[in-house]
Amino acid sequence: MENSSNFDENSDVGYQPSHSSVDQNDHSITETVGYSTFSGDSFAYCRTNSEVSNFSEPIDDNSFRSEHSPSLWTPVKHGASQAVLSRLGMKQPRNSMDDKSEDLDLLESELDMMRERFSKLLLGEDMSGGGKGVCTAVTISNSITNLYATVFGQNLKLEPLNPEKKAMWKREMNCLLSVCDYIVEFAPTAQYLEDGTIVEMMTSRPRSDIYINLPALQKLDTMLIEILDSFHDTEFWYADQGSLSGNSTRSRAGSFRRIVQRKDEKWWLPVPCVHPGGLTEKSTKHLSEKRDCANQIHKAAMAINSSVLAEMDIPETYMANLPKSGRASLGDTIYRYMYSADKFSPDYLLDCLKISSEHEALELADKVESSMFTWRRKACLSHSKTSWNKVKDLMADTDRSDKNYTLAERAETLLFCLKQRYPELSQTSLDTCKIQYNRDVGKAILESYSRVLEGLAFNIVAWIEDVLHADKSARK
Repeated sequence: MENSSNFDENSDVGYQPSHSSVDQNDHSITETVGYSTFSGDSFAYCRTNSEVSNFSEPIDDNSFRSEHSPSLWTPVKHGASQAVLSRLGMKQPRNSMDDKSEDLDLLESELDMMRERFSKLLLGEDMSGGGKGVCTAVTISNSITNLYATVFGQNLKLEPLNPEKKAMWKREMNCLLSVCDYIVEFAPTAQYLEDGTIVEMMTSRPRSDIYINLPALQKLDTMLIEILDSFHDTEFWYADQGSLSGNSTRSRAGSFRRIVQRKDEKWWLPVPCVHPGGLTEKSTKHLSEKRDCANQIHKAAMAINSSVLAEMDIPETYMANLPKSGRASLGDTIYRYMYSADKFSPDYLLDCLKISSEHEALELADKVESSMFTWRRKACLSHSKTSWNKVKDLMADTDRSDKNYTLAERAETLLFCLKQRYPELSQTSLDTCKIQYNRDVGKAILESYSRVLEGLAFNIVAWIEDVLHADKSARK
């Protein structure tokens, strides 16, 4: 009996409750556990709006949650655990003997959380394990998109990011980006032996696109966080649309009437308020500098995102669903101008169309893009029965005189000008289809990372423009 009682007492020492034992209705859990970045939900925000999260079936984590205990996992050595947590940005256990037990509990809990999240990642958002989940590339893309929405979705002001949200962003992004450490390619390198002989050996190095783009994206990420942190003590403040701020005694006179007229299309955003005399020269200069910096970051992220999307393969389902005729897709008016004009001017055509909303611009971009690939496919099929030597000899003259080749080139020019005129344009149907059917994990990380940074930079520029507009209204 004594042995059994001692056994019961000792068995409770290392006990830790499993995730399933926590009350599902208790919202007092830490924020990191409360927000799941591997869920199937998606959020809408600017050009970063992605429909990829809707491609997988919504899954109720509670219905598939299985009871597990830390004792079921393979024990991890203490030194290895510290290295893993250091790489993923998690807390390190302290060396004090008094806090040893508490630090070990924290270490085990964070490792359990990391195991659970990577389990969801490997299962492809299908917690039943039945193989109905999406591929790893789409899962990581969804995870980065949802993590951005969780951290920045409720941030609608020019103010420093919440410390807990900032720590969550860095920790979980490091966790997701750690996959890139193992995406490598082999390259020949010269090795010098002791006797002076030069031997060529194959060594691994990061894949070229990840080696070039990932450090640049991480730098842009840091710069955007620093821009938000710079607005800690500002001369402007925010209030709800159409009402006075209950937490502020400062007057909104001089800017209220103008902002109400300008904010009709953005009724959900808080209203920036300034003093009747406007902002000081120092504050205005600071806003202008940060706006220009965020604008450059937006362009850089957009360029990386466009290049990654261009390198993705076009899915066969998209090519199979192309219209049979480019004219039927674009309409007679646009087709007639593109076909009959001696000198095609895309800017003149866009001016004549008088696009009034982003929805119309996106709809036109989808039509132009599908027509472009339709004409390219017809141009290739027109020479399919011709010998290669004849095609090679007549490539310069025949292809450029072909009607389908000319129309495809003009459609590509029109699409380029359309995206330049509307830089905040959402992703086209082809871009969404590429993300959905992409199987390259590295490209999925680069695309989603650049897309969310592009959206954050765009929002910062828009918020600064709102404050500067309020300043001009107050000065008038």
